[in-house]
Amino acid sequence: FVVEESDMYASGKYSSRGPALIPRMKTKHRIYYITLFSVVLLGLIATGMFQFWPHSIESTADWTLDKRSVHDAPLVRLPVSSPIPERGDLSCRMHTCFDVYRCGYNPKNRIKVYIYPLQRFVDELGVPISSTGLSREYNDLLSAISDSDFYTDDVTRACLFIPSIDVLNQNSLRIRETAQALAMLPRWDKGMNHLLFNMLPGGPPDYNTALDVPRDRALLAGGGFSTWTYRQGYDVSIPVYSPLSADVELPERQPGPRRYFILSSQTAIHREYRAELERLKEENGEALLLLDKCSNLSQGAASARKRCYKGQVYDYPQILQESSFCVVLRGARLGQAALSDVLQAGCVPVILADSYILPFSEVLDWKRASVVIPEEKLSEMYTILKSIPHRQVEEMQRQARWFWEAYFSSMKAIGLTTLQIINDRIYPYAARTYEQWNNPPVVKWSSVNSPLFLPLIPPRAPGFTAVVLTYDRVESLFRVITEISKVPSLAKLLVVWNNQNKSPPEESLWPKIGVPLKVVRTKENKLSNRFFPYDEIETEAVLAIDDDIIMLTSDELQFGYEVWREFPDRLVGYPGRLHLWDHEMGKWKYESEWTNEVSMVLTGAAFYHKYFNYLYTYKMPGDIKNWVDAHMNCEDIAMNFLVANITGKAPIKVTPRKKFKCPECTAIDGLSLDQTHMVERSECINKFASVFGTMPLKVVEHRADPVLYKDDFPEKLKSFPNIGSL
Repeated sequence: FVVEESDMYASGKYSSRGPALIPRMKTKHRIYYITLFSVVLLGLIATGMFQFWPHSIESTADWTLDKRSVHDAPLVRLPVSSPIPERGDLSCRMHTCFDVYRCGYNPKNRIKVYIYPLQRFVDELGVPISSTGLSREYNDLLSAISDSDFYTDDVTRACLFIPSIDVLNQNSLRIRETAQALAMLPRWDKGMNHLLFNMLPGGPPDYNTALDVPRDRALLAGGGFSTWTYRQGYDVSIPVYSPLSADVELPERQPGPRRYFILSSQTAIHREYRAELERLKEENGEALLLLDKCSNLSQGAASARKRCYKGQVYDYPQILQESSFCVVLRGARLGQAALSDVLQAGCVPVILADSYILPFSEVLDWKRASVVIPEEKLSEMYTILKSIPHRQVEEMQRQARWFWEAYFSSMKAIGLTTLQIINDRIYPYAARTYEQWNNPPVVKWSSVNSPLFLPLIPPRAPGFTAVVLTYDRVESLFRVITEISKVPSLAKLLVVWNNQNKSPPEESLWPKIGVPLKVVRTKENKLSNRFFPYDEIETEAVLAIDDDIIMLTSDELQFGYEVWREFPDRLVGYPGRLHLWDHEMGKWKYESEWTNEVSMVLTGAAFYHKYFNYLYTYKMPGDIKNWVDAHMNCEDIAMNFLVANITGKAPIKVTPRKKFKCPECTAIDGLSLDQTHMVERSECINKFASVFGTMPLKVVEHRADPVLYKDDFPEKLKSFPNIGSL
């Protein structure tokens, strides 16, 4: 860089006052830097003072017993006049007693949970509010939550608050003083957005099924709820934790037959129940093992892990793995730790506890892992359990063990499952699905997919919804309902009342069945109403059935459902029909006579996926649906066309049944008995083929029957002995 002399001279000449200004420039910069340095220094000093300044209890950093033991926790005295919360509002629901706006929106759709710092509450005389202090179980629970993604140490960000006051076991609590301690919590606000965990509620002599501590509007995760105390959609029913889960390791056992069929291991059973179990033992011999506590052993931890029968000692809970079914009877409390032991052993629990809200039943499908029997039917328990197919028992054993591993095995599993359920309520659009809650993790198939985005084989437990289309044949309808209710996999029964001129019978006149029964009244008498996607249909599988199909046995229906599970994208029905090309007439013909082929099944009784209801109602090509409703015929042919066109597959005929015969029906009763009915059936096929622009129906020459259907084999050893006649 070169500077010319003329430039230097010009600059010097132009800036004749330059030398006088240089000291002023340095002074101004010096003041500026001193000021900036002073501000930074003051900021650092203020930050340091804030870090070491005593904080309030509420803003204490993260919760952990490692940093503050119970004995080091600050002591809080409760004045006698301290306020007591209200008993508890049974009408509380998430939209009335929980402030969801406190949770706000966050990208992870996850609630934030704050745990109050540990404090020791005593009365004015210095007596603690609890005889045990902080239990190991509650310590494990709080530690697991503090280590989870739900936890926050910033009280202002919290959506849910958990007191560090241990109320797991009501037996150790002073009820009034515990309630006063809750009311003193800084953010209590009548229990709004607070969660309490309790596993052993009530006390002698009545043993209430919910925590007796007054708790205002707080949510309760309770281990012994009944239908009377459980606030559905607000409280969370949790299991009673079994300490044996941590002390005894039971290796997973492969599902299958066990040494005993039924086992009872509880020691504090009511004498009437024990007498009934002893009677069952006498009737069924070695198939039932009835254990009790060992009278010849000294009391202690060792005796708690032993059970006896006539002087023979068994290790508990190991003996549970030797039985297919294990009885879980109610005791003084509804919730029993034995349920957790039974699940860990992979034994199917047989639960006899009327009105008991099963743990996590809001999300868990207990039909897949247990058998629930009314207490009054204890005497029929053996017969009921014997009617369950062996394959289903194995699936239930597998599911029981997985339920324990995922949701029962530790206080961590129980606590985080509870928070996830609450989280799903607050962010329902990001909630876990039924499959995520209930399906064990499996190895993904790399190249096979279901066209319905279902598992390759849908689970058995959700069952099917039977949709019965009826007009006014009430007596026949009631017989159909009674027969269908005998099918083990029936989940719900929906009656579509298609008569606008006559009201359905009064509620008291309907058959009493063990599943929900819903009646839907239609606005117009249309055959297509049977295929409408009603909101009441919650299962994947639908059984369409007419109100005069009283001849199908429960074995036939159950077998049809089992076949549908293997082929969920097919129509699965009973009588088969065929379409033929009439060369003389040059058009399609409907055939119902005996043939070796089938291309359609009658939907007077057929299983299919509920997705096809949507397609039939909203995506049926052309005017087919209107044509069906106008002619009151061929809705089943239309459904066969639709499914075959979508899937490119034929229906599946099950069992040898060829016709539906209604011995008590007259010609006036049924549509299909009209002479013009059969003629129209051929017209339907030609009409629908014209609208579709092709013939989608596929012809097959096979049907599905049970494996031992025609074998010379004892009937009692067959899974489906009563398949029925042609």
